[in-house]
Amino acid sequence: MAPDTTTRSDDATEQVVVLRSVVVAFGGLVALDGIDLDVARGERLAILGPNGAGKTTLFNVVAGDLAPDEGSVTIKGIDCTRLPSRHRPRLGVARTYQKARSFAGLTVADNLYLAIVGRQGRHRSLWRAEGDRAWRDRAGAAAEAVWLDDRLNTLVRDLSHGQKRQLEIGMAIATDPDVLLLDEPASGLSRGERERLTELLDRLAVDSTLLLIEHDMDVAFQVARRVVVMSDGKTVASGAPDEVRADPLVHEIYLGSEALT
Repeated sequence: MAPDTTTRSDDATEQVVVLRSVVVAFGGLVALDGIDLDVARGERLAILGPNGAGKTTLFNVVAGDLAPDEGSVTIKGIDCTRLPSRHRPRLGVARTYQKARSFAGLTVADNLYLAIVGRQGRHRSLWRAEGDRAWRDRAGAAAEAVWLDDRLNTLVRDLSHGQKRQLEIGMAIATDPDVLLLDEPASGLSRGERERLTELLDRLAVDSTLLLIEHDMDVAFQVARRVVVMSDGKTVASGAPDEVRADPLVHEIYLGSEALT
């Protein structure tokens, strides 16, 4: 096991995620330009903005998929700026992606089980772990939470698009995360499926922290308690959903004059 090189910050006890002066550049393109962000425990935060604003890059930095060129990332008081993504589950961070990362040839139950095993750090054990039965039970509970308990033995390839999105969220919440990052979970969903997604997110534990990237304004404004709007790698607006909805700058420049009406 690698030595623990993390350091703790005494002033981050209430802030679960803290970014300071984060810069990410791809060649001459600056994707994040000095971003500061504080996310409190239990907060519901939506990150909005046009394509290319830097939203997914921001998620990649928080999730450890990408190390910033400058600045710092602190999660639950631990400086993990340079720690890769495999360390994030141990910090209680779970994430979904725009494109599904489930195993199409495995069942719903197996995908949920493997998500839990990954959180325990047992990726390649040939022996049945003592907690196996409990993890299977947790997988079943996660399936029920995302309305897939009647699909436990269904191969992922046979699920509808909406059910696959539900599974992705189920795989994230099965790990009992403290911080949940959802990257466009409503993408491609029907109206009914979006309503179900909103209900699911509203049912998350009150002390779990949710960061949401979403183009569907109905979902974003209903779920979030705070909204951050990004453009060109910078934060251009931040506040309660009603404040952002009424912001002329957000209307005119970043979300379009009709986007929030």
